[in-house]
Amino acid sequence: MKASDIKKGTVVEHEGTVYQVRDLERSAPTARGGNVTFRFTLYSIPGGRKLDVSLRADDDLKEMELTRRAANYSYKDGDALVFLDAEDYTPYALDPDVVGDSAAYIVEGVDGYYVQLIDDAPVALQVPTSVALRIIDTAPELKGASATKRTKPATLETGIELQVPEYIKTGERVWVNTVTGEFSGRA
Repeated sequence: MKASDIKKGTVVEHEGTVYQVRDLERSAPTARGGNVTFRFTLYSIPGGRKLDVSLRADDDLKEMELTRRAANYSYKDGDALVFLDAEDYTPYALDPDVVGDSAAYIVEGVDGYYVQLIDDAPVALQVPTSVALRIIDTAPELKGASATKRTKPATLETGIELQVPEYIKTGERVWVNTVTGEFSGRA
């Protein structure tokens, strides 16, 4: 497919590696006869390594067929995380390099996970934009704590740490934004 036809979210192959297009920018030179250039921000699948590429409008990139399947986290098998397809219960074992930083947001009983497949092989995991997680450790509530913006560190059930308002207690469930990694309210 021509560089000029590519949109955000498209999965392409570039120099033997599969990437997803996360961002693109079109630049048209002011000089006559100048070629329009497209700058792409690509992230490798799996692994999520960033690559910036500039191509001319008629340069070719091979589009890859990516399938998204709704799946639920089931169990851990060694280092791999096993998800079951929400429709036909096909198990997908995802290695840590496929899951990447998303591992911090994987808990049982949560909907909204999608396993991404190329040729029936799992290559990436898409997590919901927010997940409710239980706080397993945080400092006690301060007496007289007001609704001010003062925060304290808290450790969640998946092992990640984040800042929470000082009125939040150990054992509570909180919403975490999986894009920013920040507290976004009580669950």
